[in-house]
Amino acid sequence: MDKPTTEPVREAPAPLDFIRTIVADDVKAGKLGGRVATRFPPEPNGYLHIGHAKSICLNFGVAAEFGGTCNLRFDDTNPTKEDVEYVDSIQEDVRWLGFTWHEQPLYASDYFERLYEYARHLIGKGLAYVDSLTADEIRAHRGTLTEPGTASPYRDRPIEESLDLFARMRAGEFPDGALVLRAKIDMTSPNINLRDPVLYRIRRAHHHRTGDAWCIYPMYDFAHPPSDALEHITHSLCTLEFEDHRPLYDWLIEHLPVPSKPRQIEFARLKVTYTVMSKRRLLELVEERHVSGWDDPRMPTIGGMRRRGYTPEAIRTFCDRIGVAKRENMVDVALLEHAVREDLNRRAPRVMGVLDPLRVVIENYPEGTSEDFEVANNPEDDAAGTRRVPFSRVLYIERDDFREEPPKKFFRLALGREVRLRGAYFITCTDVVKDPASGEIVELRCTYDPATRGGDATDGRKVKATLHWVSAAHAVGVEVRLYDRLFTSENPGAIADYRSVLNPKSLEVLTTCWLEPSVSGAPAGTTYQFERLGYFSVDPDSTAGRLVFNRTVTLKDTWARIEQRG
Repeated sequence: MDKPTTEPVREAPAPLDFIRTIVADDVKAGKLGGRVATRFPPEPNGYLHIGHAKSICLNFGVAAEFGGTCNLRFDDTNPTKEDVEYVDSIQEDVRWLGFTWHEQPLYASDYFERLYEYARHLIGKGLAYVDSLTADEIRAHRGTLTEPGTASPYRDRPIEESLDLFARMRAGEFPDGALVLRAKIDMTSPNINLRDPVLYRIRRAHHHRTGDAWCIYPMYDFAHPPSDALEHITHSLCTLEFEDHRPLYDWLIEHLPVPSKPRQIEFARLKVTYTVMSKRRLLELVEERHVSGWDDPRMPTIGGMRRRGYTPEAIRTFCDRIGVAKRENMVDVALLEHAVREDLNRRAPRVMGVLDPLRVVIENYPEGTSEDFEVANNPEDDAAGTRRVPFSRVLYIERDDFREEPPKKFFRLALGREVRLRGAYFITCTDVVKDPASGEIVELRCTYDPATRGGDATDGRKVKATLHWVSAAHAVGVEVRLYDRLFTSENPGAIADYRSVLNPKSLEVLTTCWLEPSVSGAPAGTTYQFERLGYFSVDPDSTAGRLVFNRTVTLKDTWARIEQRG
């Protein structure tokens, strides 16, 4: 699984999972006229992450496969946590993943007046009442999983009185928390969500769309079902935490004069190893500066993955492969990394770069001269063409590619040993130059065989290693950021203090790296395979005079080795 594949990534049709089976059966039976309409309803209180990507792929994918539509509807019912910044980032992420919503973006706030009237309808039918209990008192009256709840003393408040108080709540006559509107369902229900849930609360907060027009806001559980119905959604796809809320969803659809009757279906949300998905915890990571921001390449956010160099095709392939399940399980992050690696293997151009440089002087190569070698941009893509790579007397190779005293099975460069320089010549190490003070190796002296131009010997002799290199006279100096997994624990979300398992080696910054000159001027987001090293993407922090690269993913899964190195 961890080896790059030479086969192109093909986006095969999604398998007929249990949700698609339900939708197909509904279409076949002609329910709701055989239409399919879904929606993706994010709350604009943070950036989207890989778990949202799964929901996006499911909702937009199901709609597309059945010739239907998918709405983007923002759940903007809690103005204290929401921001236009998040609205904009969510739209950017959905577009980047390759999806287009039906018509314009929608908002729960589009329906505030309709929702208010629906609430009045419930009051008028004796199915809702204004409650004067405090939040703590409501919580105490609710009961437990094993004990029924206790009715509020205001549960039988006259309809006209509740209607009057609700109107005065809207008019701003009461302070925050003084009153709430509750549904009147069943305080003895085994499902706590049906024990007279709160539908509206007073909250004086400026809303990013409606300003200060409202001081009461609907709860998500109340706003969501009629919003679905008003948009004529046929299949409301939710994650499993809403399974216990479905009876309330159905109760509201049944008792409100809505124009359609959507069907709620739950699926398992995505959990990925070495990752936290909680928006609260992701926000803490940002605010406490454990990361540089929501788009830090170590974050599981779509923005972070985009900045790291992940492709939308790879993320969609990953979501297709993990499928849709009824029960939650933990998905190995290596599956996501493999999808990225597999996709970039076929699309990323190759370049040679040296991250930990060791100077090499080829003593028998003419001084002051250079030559170019024609090298394939991507051996997996014939249409990618070739590039010219300059070669000269002084080169850089990786320090790790030389051993003064090579261990067994080390076939790279050593004193007296011959190796191939990728696409260039065979060279042999003849001497080592050390720093007199530290004893560190600072330079290798080598000779080259002119008869091996292009990397093959005319006499048929073989070498056991091929090294990448760059010409010192032509190399481009860059900064490279080696990103790794943010946590050392496979399941940091299960640890009370998840910060205690932050990986101290999740970022290493290298400032003296050298790349071949073909990368000069590469725009942000350009991804390359650094031969033998991994995939790297140009970071937006780059300037005209200094490129910054992020490691997107290694050539293979090296996590086990990294843990052992610890």
